[in-house]
Amino acid sequence: MAASSAAARLPAPAPLLSIGQVLARLTPEFPDLTPSKLRFLEEQKLVSPARTESGYRKFCAADVDRLRLILSMQRDHYLPLKVIREYLHDVDAGRTPEFPGAGAGAVAGPRPSMLSQERRFNREELLREAGASPMLLNDAVSASVIVPAEVYGDDTLAVLRALVELQRCGIEPRHLRGFRAATERELGLIESALAPLARRRDASSKAAVAERAKEIANQLEVVRGSLIRSALGRLAQ
Repeated sequence: MAASSAAARLPAPAPLLSIGQVLARLTPEFPDLTPSKLRFLEEQKLVSPARTESGYRKFCAADVDRLRLILSMQRDHYLPLKVIREYLHDVDAGRTPEFPGAGAGAVAGPRPSMLSQERRFNREELLREAGASPMLLNDAVSASVIVPAEVYGDDTLAVLRALVELQRCGIEPRHLRGFRAATERELGLIESALAPLARRRDASSKAAVAERAKEIANQLEVVRGSLIRSALGRLAQ
């Protein structure tokens, strides 16, 4: 009788979640999350949900936390899946790896993000936050450095703030017209590299294209930054 009473007091196991329920929990924080992306992350062996006898995926609370970490590492730290996979492999093995990109001595684990909830600004709010003049924003739009919109996000705010500082150095938006052309060339490289995968019509391939496009863009950014630093080094000689 005592054993039966003790068993009755044990908490019931947490229910497993379907893909739809996982999306309902995570999409408020990650609006771009889709069922195909969840399946893609599973194919990449980043998460391993349970399966019912009928083959349906079922996620536990730990799976949801793991997905939140993976998506945060992608969005907030721009980490490629290979780096995320290696980090999670070390964590799963009981090690305490340094968080990717963290300095020496950093505590392993996700770092708080300043971009977990991106802000939205109308034109007047954007100008006020950036300390920019209406003319500077108009010039940036004319030079195709900023895309006109009814509502702007943190990324546009960062660009406009940079333009304010560049203007103080005598660099105007019109001097940056070549940036748009360079961006289009990089986009062409990415599209060409992903063309074989993009021709596939299944949902998993579409998710893979989106993820790999981000990874290629990140690597191009590394190359571009290195070239600029190298050129600056020559200027200092």
